[in-house]
Amino acid sequence: MQYEKEITLKNGAKCLLRGACEADAAEVLRTFDLTHTETEYLLTYPEENSFTVGQEAEFLKARSESKNAIEIAAFVDGRIVGTAGIDPIGDKEKLRHRADFGIAVEKAYWGRGIGKALTLACIECARHAGYLQIELEVVAENASAVRLYESVGFREYGRNPKGFRARSGWQALILMRLELDS
Repeated sequence: MQYEKEITLKNGAKCLLRGACEADAAEVLRTFDLTHTETEYLLTYPEENSFTVGQEAEFLKARSESKNAIEIAAFVDGRIVGTAGIDPIGDKEKLRHRADFGIAVEKAYWGRGIGKALTLACIECARHAGYLQIELEVVAENASAVRLYESVGFREYGRNPKGFRARSGWQALILMRLELDS
């Protein structure tokens, strides 16, 4: 999928939201490693990422050519400071209406509106792709993320009290979904 939009952040700075492409691979990996170091709220630890720059380039190329998946990068001053994406839950008929959503923003850029802008961009792309539902899991103690998702219409539909077994201990996950057909 393709996407591009310029937004103004809360501090007045410009931010370009654009579908990440092959040429962005090294910068996307840098951002991944940083964001996954800065918080316990993401799925993996940075050392668990086994992608090379070449593999990341292939992944991003596939996303840019896909009709139902995308990885959107947020650029501030020409540098990627966050990414978000949607992926199909499955390709079987009973699952084709569902997309999975994920997001990560560098801590230095939290609170500027990048997370909300990336989320709204993914919702727009999901609608364009024909999805009827977007799903996510969020660490329950990540109150700012929960508020963000609720502010754009996501609703809780369950909890997994031992969803993540982090190095710091168990983390409960809130399961959330956004219905796009209502």
